[in-house]
Amino acid sequence: MGDFGTLFPLAIGYIVINGMNPAGLLIMMGLINITTGLVYRQPMPVEPMKIMAVTAIAQRWPPSLIYAAGFGTGVIWIILAFTGLIQKLAAITPRSVVRGIQVALGILLAIEGFKLIAALWNPAWLPGLIPGWSAGWILGVISIGIVIFLRNSRYFPATIVLILLGMVMVGLAGKLDESFRFGLSLPPITSFRPIEIWEGMVGAGFAQVFLTASNAVIATSAVIARYWPERPVSEKKLAMNMGIFNVVLPFFGGMPMCHGAGGYVSQRYFGARTGGANLMEGIIELGLGLFFSASIVTLFSAFPQSIIGAMLILVGIELTKFVRDIKRNELFIMALTAGLALLVNMAVGFIAAIVAYHGLRRWGVNNRYTRWLVGD
Repeated sequence: MGDFGTLFPLAIGYIVINGMNPAGLLIMMGLINITTGLVYRQPMPVEPMKIMAVTAIAQRWPPSLIYAAGFGTGVIWIILAFTGLIQKLAAITPRSVVRGIQVALGILLAIEGFKLIAALWNPAWLPGLIPGWSAGWILGVISIGIVIFLRNSRYFPATIVLILLGMVMVGLAGKLDESFRFGLSLPPITSFRPIEIWEGMVGAGFAQVFLTASNAVIATSAVIARYWPERPVSEKKLAMNMGIFNVVLPFFGGMPMCHGAGGYVSQRYFGARTGGANLMEGIIELGLGLFFSASIVTLFSAFPQSIIGAMLILVGIELTKFVRDIKRNELFIMALTAGLALLVNMAVGFIAAIVAYHGLRRWGVNNRYTRWLVGD
């Protein structure tokens, strides 16, 4: 459960806000975890693509657009793996651009989180003296306080506590019994329009490819080599693996997924040492999707949106904390990336910042001011 802190909020957001089928999302995630555990025989996080998830949730994409974007990134990863371009792609992406995308994502997710906290919430069991708008804010503030207080807890992760709090609220509303219904559900057959592949890639997919190249491929391979030098996993294998399951998942209701160095370190920190960690997680997800997917829809429909908002803010904080390794002379490119990503979209912010970075380096070889701007 070391990686559940970011997995749960994004999965809930996909189901509640984007309307993705919970059976397809959970069953496919479970199957991928089980397969990954058997193939790698060591802890290997399988998590949502964060740029894709945050953008889709913040902009309320329809499920078909999410499936199309996931398929598009899968095709690109297969091509990059076959051609060996993955390392070259990561090499031209400076850290300042990656951090700028992460900052923009954190801000977008926080904005969406505060919107959910501000939503009207007035359960019947609350005293009538408390208006709905204040009830939502009170619960939201309490949830944010839990996030801040437990942000570094090893034994009481904030996301798990918030989920339990939400279930208590559902119970107080008298909807907990109807929320747990046993019944067999299979993943749906899903599809998308070809034009949506391009729309999804422009909206978030292209930026996701570059971020994933650095974090889920290059960094993950390096972390594995550090912890298990006797069982290294190449960048090509990681890229091919992500490509294969992302071209399959969209046709069975699965969300775009990737690996991640942070998730790998988190799982190991909490004690995972073998592929059994993936097997156990996968069995849990598979069981929930097969037998309780209808319950999940009912439960999350009754789940207070203020708590979901706080959970999304938690992920936003998690994304922005990576800026701690940014140096002062990298701030310009990072700010340019984040600003354009917020004002236009992720792809424009990413590409424009890459062009600016390499253009300034080339033009300002002998200019100390431009060299300072790009972090040289």
